[in-house]
Amino acid sequence: MVSFTPRLALASLSGEADAEWARAGSEYAGGAFLGGIALDTDARDAARDLVERDRTEFLPADPFAFVDRELAALEDVPLQPAFNVRSATRKPIADAARICRNRGAYLEINAHCRQDELCSVGCGETLLQDGPRLSRYVETAAETGVTTGVKVRAEVPTVDLATLAADLEAVGADFIHVDAMDTEAVIADVAEATDLFVIANNGVRDDETVGEYVEYGADAVSVGRPSDNPIVLERVREAVQRRFQPEARP
Repeated sequence: MVSFTPRLALASLSGEADAEWARAGSEYAGGAFLGGIALDTDARDAARDLVERDRTEFLPADPFAFVDRELAALEDVPLQPAFNVRSATRKPIADAARICRNRGAYLEINAHCRQDELCSVGCGETLLQDGPRLSRYVETAAETGVTTGVKVRAEVPTVDLATLAADLEAVGADFIHVDAMDTEAVIADVAEATDLFVIANNGVRDDETVGEYVEYGADAVSVGRPSDNPIVLERVREAVQRRFQPEARP
């Protein structure tokens, strides 16, 4: 079962969302998605290509040791950790899932990033567009016993997120983390189609934006780029505490 209080998560930022970042935001948030971290050779090569064009990425010598180390550093922090992972192949997903399970963390499969370098090797949005393959990734992770979810984005013309969410739930997903882009109402479609824990992302800044996502049926919200801004985080936390009632789903 997915649960964190307050129902505000810090959303992963490549090359920035590590244990130190999560600790800094723990005063305001109930959960934190570390990463993303590239796990296999193709994903790591793509991450290196991103670095070459001045993007920040995590590229530790051993990505699995990195996941374990960062989660261990949060053992004394009162928030629910999760790790956002990228992989062009399935086996590394299971390996990372076991680490997360053993550390009491959630595993989030990245089907969200749209950079050409990642899509060309089958990660990110390319994975989002291949529902059967994404379902196999989720099933692989869920079989380890880890709490499993997927980060997705709206406004991909070939993807019906409500249908996809139902398919992912059927193979063992526990939550879906939706970057609504400029289509906030997609949260209602997903919430109505499944019993997944729905985390709404994009533009969460204040009481108005939190309230809109709550009305659409979100179970929690997440903050991305302002996740290191205590002024924004305090404002969102207060809105979350007002808007999410004890009887809210699930």
